[in-house]
Amino acid sequence: MPSWVTWWQRPFPDANTLLLHGRQPALVDSGFVGHAEQTADWARARAGTIGLVVNTHWHSDHVGGNALLQAAGAGIAAGAPEAEAISRRDPGCCSAEYLDQPVAPYTVDVPLDDGQVLRLGDTDWEVVRTPGHTPGHLALWQPEERLLVVGDALSDYDVGWVDLALDGPDAATTALASLQRMADLDPRVILPSHGPIPADTEAAFGAALRRGRRLVDDPDGAVWYGARRIFAFALMIRDGIPTEEVEPYLHARAWLADAARLLRLTPEALAAELVTSMLAGGIVLRDGRLHAAAGHTPVAAESLRVPYPRAWPAVEPR
Repeated sequence: MPSWVTWWQRPFPDANTLLLHGRQPALVDSGFVGHAEQTADWARARAGTIGLVVNTHWHSDHVGGNALLQAAGAGIAAGAPEAEAISRRDPGCCSAEYLDQPVAPYTVDVPLDDGQVLRLGDTDWEVVRTPGHTPGHLALWQPEERLLVVGDALSDYDVGWVDLALDGPDAATTALASLQRMADLDPRVILPSHGPIPADTEAAFGAALRRGRRLVDDPDGAVWYGARRIFAFALMIRDGIPTEEVEPYLHARAWLADAARLLRLTPEALAAELVTSMLAGGIVLRDGRLHAAAGHTPVAAESLRVPYPRAWPAVEPR
């Protein structure tokens, strides 16, 4: 990779972070709120003051350091649909309350549209709208080096889950079209938000397009896939959940109620089946608590105590 790029591959619950060096150092994605200070310290140690943070989308593992970095002077840039909702302080911002994933309050200074050119560090990047995983999801394309930041659209082993309840039955078709658009750019290097940089970009896109097609062809499978991902993340950020509290926790979740409706199940039946199926692969029982089986970094409980977006302070008029 070019010398002006520093790549930080991070375990869950953080997204990978990209640092672009130059006269105005920039970060792409800022990790989870529980590790915001670690993110800021890492960036400052390598580049000094960060001028801009660009979010590929607004999920908690991508925007968690925004508030701290913004307080230190960084601007925040994000896709226009999500930027507008953040400015309005919509209760559904970041899907934070819906997914029960905390996000500290922030504002968006630079709304981004498809085709817009951004100066990040000392290099120009093109914004590529890639909705599907979220409606405002975006990729970043550096044509000279043929670098493509893909967010959660794909990784070396996966594609991003789609929320058919919140974003509609066509969300998987939209995500598949976004994957094809990115593949058509023919990047030299793919920079995903989770996992390593794929060694073979053509193979990575081929696998992602096949997985994306499966989400389109099997809507029930897409719902199950999302439910497993959301529940595993909840276990990661809470150091597991006591076994006697797991089903009450799940029964209280809006995402589970929506998934149950789409799967034609009761929430109670889905919660029980979700736990049973994931005990066969995805979660483990240890010391009376269910834990996520995938590797992840511990989160201090106090860092989760931030308000849901419905209680965020209003954006000050400019």
